[in-house]
Amino acid sequence: MPRIAEVRAPAEPSSPEQRARHLRILRAAARIGADRGLERMQMHEVAKAAGVAIATLYRYFPSKTHLFTAVLAEQIDRFNEGIRPPAPGTSPEDAVADVLVQASRQLLRRPRLAVAMLQSANAANAAAVADAGRIDGTFSQIIVRALGIGEPTALDVTLIRLLMQCWYGVLQSSLNGRMSIPDTESDIRIACRLLLAPRSNSA
Repeated sequence: MPRIAEVRAPAEPSSPEQRARHLRILRAAARIGADRGLERMQMHEVAKAAGVAIATLYRYFPSKTHLFTAVLAEQIDRFNEGIRPPAPGTSPEDAVADVLVQASRQLLRRPRLAVAMLQSANAANAAAVADAGRIDGTFSQIIVRALGIGEPTALDVTLIRLLMQCWYGVLQSSLNGRMSIPDTESDIRIACRLLLAPRSNSA
């Protein structure tokens, strides 16, 4: 399991040039992670592919955990931007299931990268790796929007958290070869219907 550096907090890009450099690093890590996986990938490979000094890479990402958690956060942001409204007549829980199935398909297309991102995100302490909290927050917003809930109750928040934990577990089982893709998607849909039934805007 990747270790988390504890020397200092990662730097945040502020200028357009820094943001472009930051994004190049994330894209390079995604390409290399998809090919080599988390354990076989080396940080100096990412720095070289991104065209940055190794010190620059470590300034933004002190460990592989920071790096691949950030890769997942960036991919979720892009996924969020492309989500279309549910088709008319779709129930809220099925709308959430459609979103999670779509996200699952995108992740499972590159299984080595998916393993790297999920392992890193699961190992990340939100106090040390800010992108871990960003992932949770963005996905919660996605689900709330799909449910059509304006002001989530405490119960809604709990149900969404449980659903996300269930979804991560189902994805992990799929990546470990313990279930087929059709079973993965079926389990996601069943989990949405069961866990979201008590939500605040349930009929």
